[in-house]
Amino acid sequence: MSEITKRKEIPKYKIIFLGDQGTGKSCILNRFVEDKFDDNYQATIGLDFQSKNVKIDNQDVHLLLYDTAGQEKFRSLIPMYTRDANIIILVYDITRKESFNHIPDWINGLTNVNFDNVIFALVGNKIDLDDKREVNKDEGIKLAQEKKCIFEEVSAKTAENFSELFYKQLFDEIVNKFKPGVNGNDNEINDEDKIKIDDNTNKKQEGKKCCK
Repeated sequence: MSEITKRKEIPKYKIIFLGDQGTGKSCILNRFVEDKFDDNYQATIGLDFQSKNVKIDNQDVHLLLYDTAGQEKFRSLIPMYTRDANIIILVYDITRKESFNHIPDWINGLTNVNFDNVIFALVGNKIDLDDKREVNKDEGIKLAQEKKCIFEEVSAKTAENFSELFYKQLFDEIVNKFKPGVNGNDNEINDEDKIKIDDNTNKKQEGKKCCK
């Protein structure tokens, strides 16, 4: 491949969403990619994939976004999904303390990740349900500082703080760490990477509303 062709290629960045089932990972991803929210979104089985083209620091960038299943039975697959990840977004539900308490477990499971080469973001979802809050913001800030993560509380339902999380904090960190156009992810990933893993779980159980 010629140097001219390389310069014209759009940098790619692989983003992985991790967190317990029902924290709203799928809803955050869909709000960011399509600016849509669905109250009845079904639980992810295995892995879902979407992509989005954006401009970061006046540079065209291709974001590859992977939504992982939060069920315990899929945890063993996480190292495969997180391989070559550039950004890992850890999501918890501010109305479910256990989902916050499990964040260190998700981080400890990243056995194949070079932490120095990855941007981490800790995201508390569902601030539209503040009256049911079980995790206060200071707790989130403290954990993010300990784990060296970007931090933001958002609502996938109302899109509150989405611009601050993605277009400000995350994009600024991409510029600082990766310098788009210099060292993006060169791995070719296409629509064939939309991975679904079938199992015999009752579909009613899978249909749990992730965002309420």
